[in-house]
This record gives sequence, structure tokens and C-alpha cells, in this order.
Amino acid sequence: MTKPQRADAQRNRDKLLTVAVAAFSDLGVDVPLETIAAQAGVGVGTLYRHFPNRNALIEAAYRHEVERLCEAAPELLATHEPAEALREWMERFAQYAATKRGMGDALRSAIASDSPLFGHTRSQIVAALRVLLDAGTAEGSLRDDADPEDVMRAMGAVWNVASGLEWQDQVRRLLGLLVDGLRYRARKG
Repeated sequence: MTKPQRADAQRNRDKLLTVAVAAFSDLGVDVPLETIAAQAGVGVGTLYRHFPNRNALIEAAYRHEVERLCEAAPELLATHEPAEALREWMERFAQYAATKRGMGDALRSAIASDSPLFGHTRSQIVAALRVLLDAGTAEGSLRDDADPEDVMRAMGAVWNVASGLEWQDQVRRLLGLLVDGLRYRARKG
């Protein structure tokens, strides 16, 4: 049985993950771990108590981003119409993709190809998409034949948009086309 973390230890871990995601995105995965610890306001010993090595921190940062992304689906549905919630979630996915793009090489070397990490996180993303699509189908704003696996593959186009000044605009246009396609032949539309 795993002993629960003290509240201050959990706060430190959360700060480290937040800072690590930003640092890996902005500076690359070779950023010194001491820099991450300093920006999180903790000592490097605290970092190593939570994450014994760079690979453990990279994997935890990746998991953290996927969890945040997936937890956003029901939250968005609580405040937006389903099609708009889907669009907003897809934009968050694009930001996630940009973050992961910065960590991609390190993830590949940190995690064995037979690691269940990618399968598990893929399942989480597909489940979040299913929640969004089902809400839109039930409400009548999204077509009822949309499969979350297919939508995820179509969203893969954001991975192919070259980084640069127009990256965000291109991604928004692609996601807009995708959402419009999901509205085509919907019961309401």
C-alpha cells in the first residue's frame, strides 16, 4: 500500500511538473534540472525525491499534460455548447501537441517502445473525445457517425504543421475545418 503524500510534498511535486512542462517546451529537454528546481522554488534534492532522474521527470510531465487535457473535456461541456467545447478542447490538444513536440525525442529515448505509457495516454485522449462527441450527438450539433479514433487521426494534422509565426493560425484553421465537418449532417444542422 502506497502512503499518501503530505500536502506540502504534493504541492512541490505539482509545482515541479508545471515548471518542467514549461521548461521542456521553451528550452528543450536538456534544460538543467537545477533550473527547473529553482524556478519551482524548491531545492534540487526535492526534485530528485519526486523524480529520481531526468527520464522520470519527462514521463511524469507528459502524463501530467495528458491528464490535464483529458480532465478539461467535462469541464468545457459544463460551460460551453458541445460543438464549441469540442473546438476549445481541440485547441488545447494543439497546445499539448506543441508541448509534446518539444519532448518527443526525449520521450522516445526515455520510454521503451513496449511501454504501456503511450497506449494508456492514447486511451485517455480517445475517452475524452468520446465524451465530447457523445454530448454533441445527444444535443444534435455533431454528426452521430463520428468515431473518436477517426477524429484523433484527423487531429493528427496539427502534428504536421511546421513551427513558426503562423503555426497557431494554421492549426485553428485546420481544427475549424474538422469541427465543421463534424457538424455536417448533424440532426440540428
